[in-house]
Amino acid sequence: MSGIYARQGGRPVGRIAVIAASAALVSATALLVAPTPAQASPPTPIAASTARTYLGQLTVRAEGSTSGYSRDLFPHWITQSGACDTRETVLKRDGSNVATNSSCAATSGSWYSEYDGATWSAAGDVDIDHMVPLAEAWTSGASGWSTAQRQSFANDLGNPQLIAVTDNVNQSKSDRDPAEWMPPRAAYHCMYARMWVDVKHAYNLSVDSAEKSALQGVLNGC
Repeated sequence: MSGIYARQGGRPVGRIAVIAASAALVSATALLVAPTPAQASPPTPIAASTARTYLGQLTVRAEGSTSGYSRDLFPHWITQSGACDTRETVLKRDGSNVATNSSCAATSGSWYSEYDGATWSAAGDVDIDHMVPLAEAWTSGASGWSTAQRQSFANDLGNPQLIAVTDNVNQSKSDRDPAEWMPPRAAYHCMYARMWVDVKHAYNLSVDSAEKSALQGVLNGC
């Protein structure tokens, strides 16, 4: 996705010329939203000590069946504000100097992927990862939810459930849990485990024994 940039230069040539030039600049940039500064990515998750406590409170059971699962049962991305849907909202939240057009699509900016330490300048290189994948949620309790509940989960901005990361790293993760996949960047493992437990606890989702052991191992080292 290519960026959109506006430039203005030249010498002052009088009051009328300056006014005309200013008006032209406003007109030329009318479709651009002012760049937004980088923010704190997802909401800060619970501390490691709290995550250890919460993990102990989660129900441990074998993963359920994926029978009947479909991503369409977790409607996303929904409108969050104005023309902005959830993906576009997270791109603005997690990026630096993000500018958007009148449709809220990111036209420039940069995104640092916590999972692998890569930085991207095109929104098309960035995916919005569901910390607890939709299929994982389905097999750990969400199969019994209403569509409205699944929609809220898939678009949750209030918990550390959504994060902008490198697209192929997100695709590598797929629907795997921490016993099967962790971010390539080891420095993020503690944060990742805290976020995972925070989300599972918030939604009363279960964990399987291997998943719990993997999370315990990470959290004990935080």
